[in-house]
Amino acid sequence: MTIAEVSEKYSISQDALRYYEKAGMIPPVPRSRGGIRNYGEEECAWLELALCMRNAGLPVEVVAEYRRLSDQGDSTIPDRLELLERQREVLVEQQSNVNRMLERLDYKIGRYREAVKTGKLVW
Repeated sequence: MTIAEVSEKYSISQDALRYYEKAGMIPPVPRSRGGIRNYGEEECAWLELALCMRNAGLPVEVVAEYRRLSDQGDSTIPDRLELLERQREVLVEQQSNVNRMLERLDYKIGRYREAVKTGKLVW
């Protein structure tokens, strides 16, 4: 697939695709004789994983490190597991923070709903 096709399929800009490749988040994409990127199944699979990891909030550097470790083979399985477990801990902490913010926001919303009914804001 061309970069335009991959861009459309995954709803990601061509510039972002080039950046993901340059940053090491996906393997180098093979090119035609004319220099046009030709994404295959492997590159698309890595792109799907990179997008998933980025959507989960993992930094570019972590995604690139994961791919680099993967390229080194099965001897890095413990390292990859550790990397993923660390990132999971970060996400759990972020989730906890979001939950606390939602609780506070829900409290405020409740007070304002009551104020709409009564015409008075009471804290």
